[in-house]
Amino acid sequence: MKEIKLGDRMIGPNHPPLIIAEMSGNHNQSLEQALKIVEAAAKSGAHALKIQTYTPDTMTLNIENSEFKIDDKDSLWNGKNLYHLYQQAYTPWEWHKPIFERARELGVIPFSTPFDETAVDFLEELDVPMYKIASFENNHIPLIKKAAATGKPLIISTGMATIQELNETVRAARDAGCNDLVLLKCTSTYPATPENTNITTIPHMSELFKCQVGLSDHTMGIGVSVASIALGATVIEKHFTLSRADGGVDAAFSMEPAEMNALVLETQRAWEALGKVTYGPTEKELKSMKFRRSLYIIKDLKNGDVLTKENLKVIRPGYGLPPKYYEQLLGKKVQKDVSAGTPVDWSILQE
Repeated sequence: MKEIKLGDRMIGPNHPPLIIAEMSGNHNQSLEQALKIVEAAAKSGAHALKIQTYTPDTMTLNIENSEFKIDDKDSLWNGKNLYHLYQQAYTPWEWHKPIFERARELGVIPFSTPFDETAVDFLEELDVPMYKIASFENNHIPLIKKAAATGKPLIISTGMATIQELNETVRAARDAGCNDLVLLKCTSTYPATPENTNITTIPHMSELFKCQVGLSDHTMGIGVSVASIALGATVIEKHFTLSRADGGVDAAFSMEPAEMNALVLETQRAWEALGKVTYGPTEKELKSMKFRRSLYIIKDLKNGDVLTKENLKVIRPGYGLPPKYYEQLLGKKVQKDVSAGTPVDWSILQE
């Protein structure tokens, strides 16, 4: 699987997973809050920070009718007009530069999700290192071609897309010049439930599209993300906020700083644990070999005495013959005096 280089960081199976903190609209229309989120993400150990680049007018029309209103009793945004929701959630374009500069100062990779072609043009002026395509835009082929044509790495969320649609998306990206592609398994419900996440799709998707695959995780907690690492995920994206109590359009399913820190730590551990197929003692286990069981003489014996269940025992430590010889040795005679606590080896037995 091809590795992807982002500055001094590599993305791929041979490297720790890239953890992305998604700010979304959790800044609550405050640049000061946005910069605090950047700082908290860096302190929590996130490797990248993502925002979203759109305006209400690049997303939808300012029309008040039922088609432009969210009608889903299970949605966090039920009853909201789309235009008004995007007014509440969007990140002003003049904030992008200070947000990106602060992230870079703190060693965090800043980038964004463009929602139309004008956003790509704008982000190119800010020299973003990669682009993210949201699940709701993964059928927006003109946008995908525009982002891919920059030649920068492209991360695409796959929520709701069929295999046929993903095939069209991936083909459009590659034909337009994308050489570095990551697909993110995603369930486009907010929050998502573990039973609806189906992360066993990750290795299948990777094999099908011959690219790296990660997870855009809308579930609560870190369990699903950690599990995805064992299935080959190389990128994890999670919404992030200073505190869910602060409110905000995505706050209810966003991680707080302590949770993000746990995510970074535990996904790193999960990746380290993958290792390789191996049997037998590892190098670190060699010192523990002496604490396995082995065969010991447990009573003083004279030359010619017979080994019985009363004087031969399987105990720790492991300096004697392996326990598999126990039954074979019963009835054998010793060829010299042997004291209790002697590990059994062939030299003490009569031929």
